[in-house]
Amino acid sequence: MNWLQNLRPAVMMVIVFTLLTGVVYPLAVTGISQLALPYQAGGSLLRDAGGQVRGSALIAQGFSSAAYLHPRPSAAGSSGYDATSSGGSNLGPMDKKLADRVARDAKALSLEAPGPIPADAVTTSGSGLDPDISPENAARQAARVAKARGISVDVVRALIARYTELPTLGFIGQPRVNVLLVNRALDQAYPKPR
Repeated sequence: MNWLQNLRPAVMMVIVFTLLTGVVYPLAVTGISQLALPYQAGGSLLRDAGGQVRGSALIAQGFSSAAYLHPRPSAAGSSGYDATSSGGSNLGPMDKKLADRVARDAKALSLEAPGPIPADAVTTSGSGLDPDISPENAARQAARVAKARGISVDVVRALIARYTELPTLGFIGQPRVNVLLVNRALDQAYPKPR
């Protein structure tokens, strides 16, 4: 019967800590974040003028039209950019499938615009859903976007510069451009010709 005396406190501790760490703590953190940072806690959702959700500033979307900046390639899901299947391709640097895809993408990009191709233009991120590209990648696409929208390349470059974020605290990470934010700003200021 001695083991029953030891079992009761153990079961009670499991229940208490389950409630504390599984209910109380998550609710407290969620409540504080909703009060302190409601936009971020809500998923950084971007809405159109009618209030319809058009995406999140935290998750890449596929843009294939010439009138938009294109994100990094994605390995998330069977057709890419599937937020429910976030993950890399798991292809190693010596994998022939990866080498062939990168070569194919690099060839297509070299036909689009001359010059060096930034690494993030042909490689996927770890999640496959990185919403940002390098300023070099964005600048390389400016001429295509300008031509498709019938506007000046300088206008597109200025918009890219406006949405270029510097490293956090000046030294964490790299400069980056959020593709969805730039594309949204392009649609608002310079709608695509019909």
